[in-house]
Amino acid sequence: MGSIFTISILQSALELGCIYALVALALFVSFSILNIADLSTDGCFTLGCAVCAMVTIQGHPILALAAAMLAGVCSGFITAFLQTKLGIESILAGIIVNTGLYTINIAVMGFASQVNLFNCNTIFTMAKNAIGGGWYKLIVAALIVLVIGVILSAFLNTRLGLSIRATGDNADMVKASSINPSFTITVGLCVANAMTALSGGVLAQYQKSCDINLGTGMVTIALASLIIGESIIGKGSMFRRVLGVVLGSCLYRFLVAVALRLNVPAEALKLVSAIIVAIAIAFPFLKKKVAFVRQKSAAQKKLKDNMRLAEANTKEMGGDR
Repeated sequence: MGSIFTISILQSALELGCIYALVALALFVSFSILNIADLSTDGCFTLGCAVCAMVTIQGHPILALAAAMLAGVCSGFITAFLQTKLGIESILAGIIVNTGLYTINIAVMGFASQVNLFNCNTIFTMAKNAIGGGWYKLIVAALIVLVIGVILSAFLNTRLGLSIRATGDNADMVKASSINPSFTITVGLCVANAMTALSGGVLAQYQKSCDINLGTGMVTIALASLIIGESIIGKGSMFRRVLGVVLGSCLYRFLVAVALRLNVPAEALKLVSAIIVAIAIAFPFLKKKVAFVRQKSAAQKKLKDNMRLAEANTKEMGGDR
């Protein structure tokens, strides 16, 4: 067991957990705040990865991250436009955008299925030269997610952020309060997709490559991280909820790393990931179910004790007579 939990595994899980936490934060905005199932996440993640890779090749690693976020904003705007202006259901709008993004992504990559950045300068190589040591990747990833998390929690407590939160709770009430729900939905999805694309861009520079199928299943993984985080932290302030999402992402990546360490075959990794996701999503329901069974058992035990006490009292009264 000692060889399973090593510092290298923990370090790798934290690095990837911080990077993928940006997608979980995006889903936090769209799913938890706006109550919208945005299924364009997979394609948007690859879009950010592709745009960042191509700009990084041109020698602009920092500008590449900004370009990836801008591409994500465009993706979120189109998804919101389909929902708010064309009346398409959120799930269908996400599927349509995700399908269209496949062609756009491969076009951005020069109609190649994979792009390599091995000879390119990235934010991680810059950090290696500036910081040194073996933890520079984690420092960069943690710093990015910290900055984004603080900005997001502050934004959601502004007037516009509160309007977005209110839209997710009750769009009709927001409309009656002279707030345009179409605008708040559009802003919320643009912010969410910007974080998704940023995550893809950071991952492209982290692993120095971009693959057209890199975003497959990303929405499921992000949802699992989100639910794990909410189960650990629970409700509270916005910053606390954001922190919980980041912790949930890191924990999910740690579980996947442990599964790999246990020599799980590569062809079975998808199944292991699916099981982890299913358990994570079902955990809140199972937690309530266990609590209900305990309360039921305690009530039944108390009822039996009361019946025994009543029988004992009856016997005592009969003996006195």
